[in-house]
Amino acid sequence: MTADRHPAVLDLLRAWDAPGQQDLRGEYVAFVAAHGDAALRREGGAQHLTASCVVLSDDLTHVLLCYHRKGRFWVQLGGHVEDDDATLAAAALREAREESGLTSLRLASGAPSDVDRHDLAAAFGTCRTHWDVAFVAVASPDAPVVVSDESEDVRWFPVDALPSDAPDNLPGRVARAVARARLSARSSSGPLPAAGADGR
Repeated sequence: MTADRHPAVLDLLRAWDAPGQQDLRGEYVAFVAAHGDAALRREGGAQHLTASCVVLSDDLTHVLLCYHRKGRFWVQLGGHVEDDDATLAAAALREAREESGLTSLRLASGAPSDVDRHDLAAAFGTCRTHWDVAFVAVASPDAPVVVSDESEDVRWFPVDALPSDAPDNLPGRVARAVARARLSARSSSGPLPAAGADGR
């Protein structure tokens, strides 16, 4: 993302329908508006936006999770926004590719699937609060995955049988990702957007 990139993020958040999360979306808009580009940078402060990617199987029955080395739990793929990321969705896809080894990820929608603001333990260093924006992508569960240095394992799970050692909010986040993917499939007569697409 280039300099003065926060206006595009504000546009994305304001255009998003945010099912069941309208109030939290408003808090995100206020946070980005108040902090500008610093809200998108790890170096911008202890609180900042992150981008995650809920990777679903083609038939939307399974989700790919990583066992986070610092957090000690199963969670969706994702991380910090980097300067080279053109959009938040691109950041989410980059992180998903880096953490899974999957190069064939397809973005299901340019709109977020949900947002989640959460405080962090001391193991996460100077980061204290992540304002996460999640997107949903799909991939073949038959494609080989690679475990990155940030994880201890990467594995597919049924969306209705998630691991017990996962954050309490993960089932809701996965459910919202499935709903976003289904909505996108119903509203589009063509194929899912190519990786890196940023349509809403």
